[in-house]
Parts: sequence; C-alpha cells; structure tokens
Amino acid sequence: MKRIVLASASPRRRELLSQIGVEFEVKPADGEERIISTEPSKVVEELSGQKAMFTAKALEKENGHVPEGCIVLGADTIVSYEGRILGKPSDKEDAIQMLSMLQGNTHQVYTGVTVLKEKQGSWKFHTFFECTDVIFYPVTREEIVEYVNSGDPMDKAGSYGIQGAWGAYVKGIRGDYNNVVGLPVARLIYETKKIGINLKG
Repeated sequence: MKRIVLASASPRRRELLSQIGVEFEVKPADGEERIISTEPSKVVEELSGQKAMFTAKALEKENGHVPEGCIVLGADTIVSYEGRILGKPSDKEDAIQMLSMLQGNTHQVYTGVTVLKEKQGSWKFHTFFECTDVIFYPVTREEIVEYVNSGDPMDKAGSYGIQGAWGAYVKGIRGDYNNVVGLPVARLIYETKKIGINLKG
C-alpha cells in the first residue's frame, strides 16, 4: 500500500498537491537545517533533502523501521535577486526593504524538491529544482507599506505571495507559476514517473 507524506506545513503546498488529485498526509519536518552551498539551486535542493529526511526519520521512529511503500516529499522555496538569497522577512522593516529592492525588477524563485522512496527497507533519494523568473511593475513605498501592514508577506520567502494581494504588481513570469506559489507540481509528476512512482494512482 502506497503512503505519501508531505514534509511541509505550507498550506499552499497542501493545496497544490490536492488540486492535482494526490492523496497524502502531512507531517511537517522538525529539525535544524544546515546549508553548505551558496548557489540558490543547490541551497533549495539541500534544504528540501534535509526536510524530507527529518520527516523520514520521524516515520522510522514511529514504526520502528522504514515504513514499507512510503514516499516522503520535501520542498523548499527561496527568492534570489542578483545572486542574493532572500528568505522570509525577520520583521516589517526587512519586508519593506526586500520589496523595495524587487519592485520594478526581475528576480528568480527557486523551489527544490526531494522525493524519498522506500526500497528494500531503506530510503532512495531523488532531488531536483525548478526556477521561475518573476517581473514586478514599479511600486511606490506607500503601496509596499500597505501590503506589509496586511501581514501577508511575513511567512513568505522574498516577502510576498504571488497568489495574494501582491499579485496586483506582477508584470509577468517566465516559467512555472506553481513553482512561485511553492511547489512545481507538473515537474513533480514528471520526475516521479521517471523513477517509477505514480503519485496520482
């Protein structure tokens, strides 16, 4: 019996997986992440791998062994502008600074995804990343402050959610929209099929 576990507390990732018809359970990763890389694509791959593994280890502990037929999905999203990685804002001022820098410019959103598949009592890793360019119209400081005061950007990489009020300032994207929301689901389906997993079946 196949069991799919999402190692993320993100409501956006839950929603995206549900939308494409995947049946899964949620067990958020719990552990201290450590980054070795500085390259955005490598950073998200590392973090998604660590998140998936934290949840996998917790499942092992619960079961006393690697649970048979289990698949764990870990994901991590970051925003990068001119090579600088922008995580979640530390406070309102930090959010205002980030959005002031991004407005009127093009930046990149990277999501790393790690799929752990139980095979003969151990975990097999498959990791990939997706990158999308996002272009913002010029935005005034007043508009930025109003958005930050709404509280929406405080739990989001780069201080914005494309699917929320900030979507009013998005000039365009090059690549996968869902990747910007937090999970490139079409790529996930494609990658898992390559390793013999049908997430929807």
